[in-house]
Amino acid sequence: MNEALPDVPEVRVVGLPQLTSGFDLVERLDLPMHLKVHGPLEPMGGEQLAQLSERISLKGRGGAGFPFHKKLRSVAEAAIRRGVRPVVVVNGSEDEPACRKDTVMINRAPHLILDGALLVAEALGARTLVVGVTRESTQRSMEAALSERGLTNRRGATIRARVQRNPVRMVTGAAASLVRSIDGGPAIPPGRKTSASQNGVGGAPTLLSNAETFAQLAIAARIGAERYGNTGLYDEPGTVMLTVSGAVARPMVIEAPTGVPLRYILQLAGAPPMPQGVLTGGYHGKWLDAATVNEAIVSRNSLDAVGGALGAGAILPISTATCPLGESLRVAQWLAEESAGQCGPCYLGLPAAARGMEDILNGGGPAALEALKQVANAVKRRGACSHPDGSAMFLESTIKAFTDDLAAHVLGNGCGRPVEGVLPLFEGGQLPTGIPGGQPALEQGPSRQKIYVDWTLCRGHGLCADILPEVFELGADGFPTVAQANVPRYAEAKALRAVRRCPALALRLEEDTRGAAPRQNLPAVREGGGGGRRALGRGR
Repeated sequence: MNEALPDVPEVRVVGLPQLTSGFDLVERLDLPMHLKVHGPLEPMGGEQLAQLSERISLKGRGGAGFPFHKKLRSVAEAAIRRGVRPVVVVNGSEDEPACRKDTVMINRAPHLILDGALLVAEALGARTLVVGVTRESTQRSMEAALSERGLTNRRGATIRARVQRNPVRMVTGAAASLVRSIDGGPAIPPGRKTSASQNGVGGAPTLLSNAETFAQLAIAARIGAERYGNTGLYDEPGTVMLTVSGAVARPMVIEAPTGVPLRYILQLAGAPPMPQGVLTGGYHGKWLDAATVNEAIVSRNSLDAVGGALGAGAILPISTATCPLGESLRVAQWLAEESAGQCGPCYLGLPAAARGMEDILNGGGPAALEALKQVANAVKRRGACSHPDGSAMFLESTIKAFTDDLAAHVLGNGCGRPVEGVLPLFEGGQLPTGIPGGQPALEQGPSRQKIYVDWTLCRGHGLCADILPEVFELGADGFPTVAQANVPRYAEAKALRAVRRCPALALRLEEDTRGAAPRQNLPAVREGGGGGRRALGRGR
């Protein structure tokens, strides 16, 4: 069983170091050592910085890969148009169990990250800088770095800088979650898609980017675009930070130039010579099968071309001794636990997808496989954040990459291999309702409400899907795709509304009161006999 990765695993370098310069000298580069290793950094104007970012093709290193120069110009234009000062946010919320590259950078080279962030802040005229973290070690290191530079959050400071510590949760790393927490709310997505560049911290245009992205910008600002482009590929110059774990002898973080063969990276960490598959991009990433691994090189475009993903830089091989579907099921269950519990595709869809994968492993046959495909497709592009999309991509990639094992489980008695637990996971999973400032107590825990569709009455008006998308989705025929479903507690009021507004009176809502006192937060209408159940509303 693979143990959780340490905050700061072993660090290796392929070729000459850039971001990891000085790591061979000290464990952590304080400000004096940082200046000795990297030298001073001259300020740059906003357009000059945008042109530099464009020339080196700098893209966000947190997973989405959005061009940095576009984000920089968008924030500058919004700030000028509205006449307000923008905010700069460093996202160091590395909340995936298989990712440690940003944690390593914050713990060992925090000033390189601050160099990039302060460079941007000065270019934009920002007076607020926030660094988002989720670990005690990163909080300590970054707070020490701010202190070493004399940066504080006191009123009247030229630039107010502070560290925002949030819980370690998958959804915490989303840009909208971090912005919401900085504004004093819970560290979960707000339930609607927003653009931080236009409306971020305190409503101001906010340049929010990943910790490694700011560090890369600081390197490029020092050495210039031409010298920066001498490393790596022509169209993706520079280096990338990778976290390699899974079935390896030595989990590690590796700085490597783009263009290095993926198989070489795997060899450095002691992966099996012929891995069964390699998960690229982390748990919102994609699997490469054994044949494809030898063709892949480390770059965003190359991995995309062969069906993989650079994502957040996590690389996880598995050996031929373990069941790949069983390993993926463990991840799917963890992803379901990480739901923010705010929208149906995530709150209901991801647990259903995990159950579908489990059904396949338990001999559910072709019907189980088809059900899993339908659920994975249904959650995409319908969530309030990227968590459902990334999770669905992972599940669909699993089905595509391990066709032989899938056939053995679907059509036979299984592959016969054990599940070794080689993909790192955090221990347990707590629903985000436990986050301070999150949902109120009445909305926590499992619901005892269940909604039913009476097919003898349903006429396919579709109003139920409009009012209660957490539960109902319409099929190609215009009718609901489910006949009954549990209702999340946060959606109980909407469920009652759907029951009362159904034009055909085809919905009913029941509450199971056995073993517990009836809840009184929803109005109830007594219908029919006992059995310990009562029905809510066929209503007026």
